[in-house]
Amino acid sequence: INMKKILLAALFAGMSFGVSAQEGFVNPAGQGYSQGGFKGPTPGVSSVAQVKTLRDDAWVVLEGNIIRQVGNELYEFKDATGTINVDIDDKRWMGQSLSPSDKVRLEGEVDKDWNSVEIDVKTVRVLK
Repeated sequence: INMKKILLAALFAGMSFGVSAQEGFVNPAGQGYSQGGFKGPTPGVSSVAQVKTLRDDAWVVLEGNIIRQVGNELYEFKDATGTINVDIDDKRWMGQSLSPSDKVRLEGEVDKDWNSVEIDVKTVRVLK
């Protein structure tokens, strides 16, 4: 009988902990948190030449021009220091259209393979 009480107490304690843990993810207004993020210094703009020396998965910001498409979702990007291939998923364009003469800001991650470096682009923004 004593073992049943201990088991029941442990079960109820676990259930109440689970409920309180879930409640921790709700703000006082009773709704989920809105999208937030870090508000502070971010990486500065890199050059193509710098990017080619960075480690795999490094976060980069590039400014220059997309000069041509070289494959499905693969483009050639150019700045004053050189060119590099950038992989831009169709969803990343966010309805924006641009030409080789438009200056853009790309944010993404370095993707290093055995003998190539490209950028996996997460954000495309046309600069005015």
